[in-house]
Amino acid sequence: MTDPNTPLSRRAMLTAALVGGGAAAATLAGAPAAQAGSGAPGSGRKPFTLTVLGTTDLHNNVFNWDYFKNTPYADTAGNKIGIAQAATLIKAMRAERGAANTLTIDAGDTIQGTPLAYYFAKINPVSATVKHPMALAMNAVGYDAVGLGNHEFNYGIPLLRTWESQLDFPLLGANVHDAVTGRRAFSPYVLKRVKTDNGWVTVGLVGFVTPGCALWDRDNVQGKLDFNGIVEEAKVVIPQLKAAGADIVIVTSHSGATPGSSYGDALPFPENASTQLAEEVPGIDAILVGHAHLEIPERFVTNKATGKPVLLTEPLKWGMRVSVMDLELAKDKGQWTVTAAHSHLLDAKTVDADPAVVRAVRAGHEATVKYVNEVIGTSTAPLNTATACWEDSAAIDAINYVQASTIKAELANGPAAGLPVLSIAAAFSRSVDVKAGPLTIRDVAGLYIFDNTLLSIKVTGAQVKDYLEWSAQYFKPVLSTTARAADVTNAATAMAPGGTPDYNYDVVYGLDAPLNYEIDLARPVGQRITGLSYGTEALRMDQEFALAINNYRQSGGGNFPAVKTAPVLSNSQQEIRQRIIDYVVDHATLDVAVFSQDNWRLTVNGEALTVTA
Repeated sequence: MTDPNTPLSRRAMLTAALVGGGAAAATLAGAPAAQAGSGAPGSGRKPFTLTVLGTTDLHNNVFNWDYFKNTPYADTAGNKIGIAQAATLIKAMRAERGAANTLTIDAGDTIQGTPLAYYFAKINPVSATVKHPMALAMNAVGYDAVGLGNHEFNYGIPLLRTWESQLDFPLLGANVHDAVTGRRAFSPYVLKRVKTDNGWVTVGLVGFVTPGCALWDRDNVQGKLDFNGIVEEAKVVIPQLKAAGADIVIVTSHSGATPGSSYGDALPFPENASTQLAEEVPGIDAILVGHAHLEIPERFVTNKATGKPVLLTEPLKWGMRVSVMDLELAKDKGQWTVTAAHSHLLDAKTVDADPAVVRAVRAGHEATVKYVNEVIGTSTAPLNTATACWEDSAAIDAINYVQASTIKAELANGPAAGLPVLSIAAAFSRSVDVKAGPLTIRDVAGLYIFDNTLLSIKVTGAQVKDYLEWSAQYFKPVLSTTARAADVTNAATAMAPGGTPDYNYDVVYGLDAPLNYEIDLARPVGQRITGLSYGTEALRMDQEFALAINNYRQSGGGNFPAVKTAPVLSNSQQEIRQRIIDYVVDHATLDVAVFSQDNWRLTVNGEALTVTA
């Protein structure tokens, strides 16, 4: 690796890390941007370049480590992950631009996503004496502000508040309000004063989070917090920020740049509103986008009221990239304006981890590694998800069986005890590969990577069919009986114009008797489910079931029909991952012969579809 401690070596390192963006290579090839801006000839304005560095969707990745595989993280693109990697780039950019001319922000989804996060939420919870790894890491980096993400609420408000109290900088969430008082529940913005050769410039940092939090974490926030629409709140808070003295406004927006909502019309506000925010709210100079896990080196959106371009950028998830926003400023008649703006991304795989972050979190990381490698039982067969999105998989059956069995036991002594039980599950990742033999906690955590909790609801046979039809939108139309996986899965829809994610394709499983069905991809969307039977008979549309379902889906994630309004039969608010761990501990064995079914398949005009990689 290049030594970042000398200017020429540091510049070479940053140049090697460049990923797209306007004028990025030219900026690094010349003088530091803090000295490189240019006012109009003869204007008398002294130029100044403000640099804003951004990360997002870190999801509690500190080190370049895969806790599920117990090895350094690796993917086909050679990416490295973790805030420790990003920190090296951030500190190098500060040295390059000048620390006094540089601000560092994050756009949310910070404290959930890895076994490290789970360990400090459930096994050794953060407290007055136990520090959160993402507080230790981000304090070591020296952030100026971080915005809320929707996953910040997954472990409940008390843990979120404890993490917030451990930060050396503000946690921003302008559109989050106390449900009782109506007042803002988090700091809406922070003002940062930056010294220039032409006086001080005041930079306002403001944060927004997608209102989908109200659905996805309903049990944690209902009656406690309300989430206003991002654009609606921005029309109020941006003028307030300007009135408070902000010359320049930078937004962290945990809301994707591609319009649309995974929850359809379940809320009056859209999930992904960053582009609309730039278009409809005057006074914003740049937006650090989060939530979508996409890579946007540089994008300009024209504000409809002012005609001015607003800079948007989004770095890739988990610390893989760092956004660099360079705003060229000029002061004329006492007013600062942005005369030019550019952004680019830096790639974390080109550098080593920052030693200060490593030192800050090493002990917590090592405790988590020890925890996840505890052996808790045995699997009688391999469980993998490489093909689970287009053919029946024992791995998904295992999840469904444990969910359904848990719900069966919860309902046993109540009025719903006689209902047959169904369950839904999806392949969250195609890379699960649990070997036959000893099972560790990390094996189970890899099988179910999210912190979803388990509920049961009452549904009818007609609603089950509608659910399956909705799920089958995931598949593209196919007319041949042999097709490549890429030509079968991840169909684009109105709700998911970039392609339906794997986690929104649900398999439905029967516990008391098999639920059998075929999905005919030659048929129109909405008419694809054929041969639908329960046990040995065609599924009756009026038959009632208890359906085991996760809180994300039941609260509107994916906008599946009926489930949001279906009667709730049980809600233990226990994590599904922990339910699977408990099952393995109680039974000692995860026996594929007990739970595996071959109950669904893809067809084309009634003939079996063969899917190739």
